[in-house]
Amino acid sequence: MDATDLDRLPLRERKKLRTRQALVDTALELFTERGFDGVTLDALCDAVEVSKRTFFRTFSSKEDVAMAPTQDLWGAFLEELESCEPAPGQPLFDVLRDALLAALGRMPAEGWAHRVLLSRRLAARTPSMDAHGLAFCDRTGRAALDVARRRFALPDEDELRARLAIDVLVAAFHRAVEAWTEGPAPTRDHLAAALRVACGAVPEALALAAR
Repeated sequence: MDATDLDRLPLRERKKLRTRQALVDTALELFTERGFDGVTLDALCDAVEVSKRTFFRTFSSKEDVAMAPTQDLWGAFLEELESCEPAPGQPLFDVLRDALLAALGRMPAEGWAHRVLLSRRLAARTPSMDAHGLAFCDRTGRAALDVARRRFALPDEDELRARLAIDVLVAAFHRAVEAWTEGPAPTRDHLAAALRVACGAVPEALALAAR
């Protein structure tokens, strides 16, 4: 959400969003400087000048706040999947890809990509974040399947194929993020380009012959 969209919200909502962003930014900064386990929840709340009660109204744990940038993207993906209008006969995988690209376009152009990079670096050396990410990925996949079944009238016999399409999208996203982090000065738009490349490689990957 950019500054213009934020200004349209009621004052109370703007304050909540600013507090949430302050928690994310401060958490990533402190965790990067001191290590994930080197920062207590009390220290984080003191740094942002909020109570633990306020923290838990927004996040469920330190892992939750540390992984917020990517989780925000997948939350937006579910919203896009809920509201999209695919073309008649459009393959489900293409619908999922377009929803994720639309969600990427909703992420802030300034700052979001840097937060994702910090979050990924922390997760790489923090087992509890890795476990949290796996659980979140599973919940999101199940939620996406529920939306797809309801929105696109998928019969029960197509559930396996639908879930595999979602899993392939997630795998393509992870490969795109790997390529993205290796590039110079990664941006949100660079990640979208990497995702298009990864998704475009899926049909050839499935048809790849073993020699």
